[in-house]
Amino acid sequence: MPIQHIEALRGEQKKGKEQIELAEGSELAAWGAAANLTIVGQPHARLEGADKVTGRARYASDIRLPDQLYGRILHSPHPHARIRRIDTRAASALPGVHAVISSADDLDITFYKEECPLFATTLRFVGDEVAAVAAESEEIAEDALCLIDVAYEPLPFVTDLAAAIEPDVATVHNGSNVLEPKRYERGDLAAGLAAADVVIDQIYTTQTAIHNSLETHGCTARWEGEQLTLWESTQGIFQVREDVAEKLKLPEHRVRVIKQHMGGGFGAKQVVWKPSIMAALLAKRTGRPVQLMLDRRGESLAAGNRNGTQQRVRLGAKRDGTLTAIAVEAHMAIGAYQVGGEASNVVGIYERLYRCPNVRTEQAQVYTNTGPSVAFRAPGYVEGTFGLESAMDELARTLGMDPLDLRLHNYTESDQKKEQPYTLPEALRLCYGRATEAFDWKNVYQTATRAEPVEARGAQAQTKRRGIGIAAHEWGGGGGHPPGYAWVKFNSDGSVDVVTGAQDIGTGARTGLAQVAAEELGLPLDQINLHLGDTATGPYAPTSAGSATQATLGPAIRTAAANARQQLLEAAALVLEEAPERLRVHDGKVFVQGDPDNAVSVAEVTGRMAPQMIQGQGARGPNPQDKTVRTFGVQCVEVEVDMETGEVTLLRVVAAHDCGRIINPTMVDSQIIGGITQGIGFALTEERVIDEASGIVLNPNLEEYKVPTVADIPPITHARVGQPDVAANNTGAKGIGEPPLVPTAPAIANAIFDATGIRMRHAPLSRRRLVERLATQKLKAQQNGGAA
Repeated sequence: MPIQHIEALRGEQKKGKEQIELAEGSELAAWGAAANLTIVGQPHARLEGADKVTGRARYASDIRLPDQLYGRILHSPHPHARIRRIDTRAASALPGVHAVISSADDLDITFYKEECPLFATTLRFVGDEVAAVAAESEEIAEDALCLIDVAYEPLPFVTDLAAAIEPDVATVHNGSNVLEPKRYERGDLAAGLAAADVVIDQIYTTQTAIHNSLETHGCTARWEGEQLTLWESTQGIFQVREDVAEKLKLPEHRVRVIKQHMGGGFGAKQVVWKPSIMAALLAKRTGRPVQLMLDRRGESLAAGNRNGTQQRVRLGAKRDGTLTAIAVEAHMAIGAYQVGGEASNVVGIYERLYRCPNVRTEQAQVYTNTGPSVAFRAPGYVEGTFGLESAMDELARTLGMDPLDLRLHNYTESDQKKEQPYTLPEALRLCYGRATEAFDWKNVYQTATRAEPVEARGAQAQTKRRGIGIAAHEWGGGGGHPPGYAWVKFNSDGSVDVVTGAQDIGTGARTGLAQVAAEELGLPLDQINLHLGDTATGPYAPTSAGSATQATLGPAIRTAAANARQQLLEAAALVLEEAPERLRVHDGKVFVQGDPDNAVSVAEVTGRMAPQMIQGQGARGPNPQDKTVRTFGVQCVEVEVDMETGEVTLLRVVAAHDCGRIINPTMVDSQIIGGITQGIGFALTEERVIDEASGIVLNPNLEEYKVPTVADIPPITHARVGQPDVAANNTGAKGIGEPPLVPTAPAIANAIFDATGIRMRHAPLSRRRLVERLATQKLKAQQNGGAA
């Protein structure tokens, strides 16, 4: 290449850098439904898959540093107690122990909205932190905990939500256990109820559920002078950096947080918990790295949970099914403290899902002497949808309507709370159509014999009945707030580094984000190297929560890639002696539009430019202000119920979920299956059990706390929707991480009713509860002279 062309290339590259700021603020046209995409929308295996199956992927618990110590925490055995004396001398003297910290240390560090000390002298739940130890092995640390002498003064306690609401009950903090409620109202509820021909007025309750990620909370902390590095299992590396810096009174640039892989979070790892600060303090005191990972018991007791709820639901409707009133009064058991982070919005689903002019919602948080609750995969919406969609099914049965017809009759294309349209008004209707078509809902629902004894399967089958159920939902997942940033850099060999401060929390975000970059750049996916999970190397990205990672970072990466691609075309124009606007990039080559043989490889262009390089930057701005970005979904289930034993067997689940454009079908299918599996656990088996007399959690483990196994999961059909939401962002994609969990439990509850005639209003829908209801049903039938 002539020297003048090389200099011109470098000049164009410099010009491109000067245009970065303009590119960040400009909006790319969204990929529409007719866009000719070759990488986005195609199934691709996870980019990190080989690392995970070979063991090369490093999790927080895999970190091994020279002279590393191991931490353990002593947890309170009482639900409410005051520490009268604590003596750590014997633990400190144990060979191999390097540090012990407790409330005896003068540590000016607080947690939670109640400003609870790192080690409180008044303990408010079983599992509250009493002391922490750093030792040369986990076994020595465990032994040291046994040597800490603590004198406790037990105090009155309350662990049950219903009891905590009552007057003259033990209080968790000074003042009432019930916090000031949040209220919303539109229209006239009283008038709406008065105008109704039918009113449903019932109480629905949901249990406290534990996240039980395979990888527990924790980190490895190392100090190098005044620089702290945390290898953390977290959903938000920048949030951890900010919180740790604030609590340790450090400037943020002194804290580095790294998270490459994690074994699940489900919302509980959005915030900094006490173990991270304890690890940093122990590492500072010992001058050695300290790894502090919670054991399974500590994880269950003190690392968050899905709050239990009690919901009084009232629905009013005309005889044709038109809703005239929706009301809910919800109480939420938040535990001993308000953690912060994402608040649980139990009533949100009532305010938006159905067209109704008269709506009133009220929710109040309630303190109990239990571990604090925190966001758990679609927080609030899982609980609220159980109440609303169960009540809608009751309303349909009372009116003699098909539950599907009732829902479609009250369909809304607008956000009634914000009084503006949805970005994709037809999304939920598409979900109804895809799910019920794949399920064959109309034909099965009209089969009058479906709940009669199962034939041709022997005498035992005569006790079994089959039923079907349906439930819908809406959720966020639009991303866009707070903003996310990305860099795209060409290397001299034509490969590309995509850099962002996001984190892949196991959802496959690496792959989906890389596909967006490859599509926009016109490069094969194997030429994209995505860097994330390190506050020291990437630009800011928000916490991976609210089903927002793909919807937030995808548009930012696409913008950065478009900026870099434009610089590439301007450079290649000098090589091909063509105007940049006539050039296109595909499969790693730059060619003249209409003349594909007149081409040059990307590697040749970038190689001639070296050591100069192309770098694009991109940002994701806020969502549109005149429309509401939401996701929607519908699930249909079929169950078989043994009328003698109460055993519920799931026969099949069909799900249709709107997540905008599907970036990677394999990843989305995986999210659907995983979310429904978790929803099955919430529906049938998962529940924290507490002994009311002692306040002790009886199942803080994975033996008595029953999560679903492969044997519990039926065939799951994902009836894909995949309609791009071009008004949401420039990729047309929205989130899918949380929605599949939301409607599963009410759909199962409605199917159980369809099979048995028994309405289960308390989750989980356990065999014990169902057997009790079946026995009552049978007794009533006998008293009335009929058969059960």
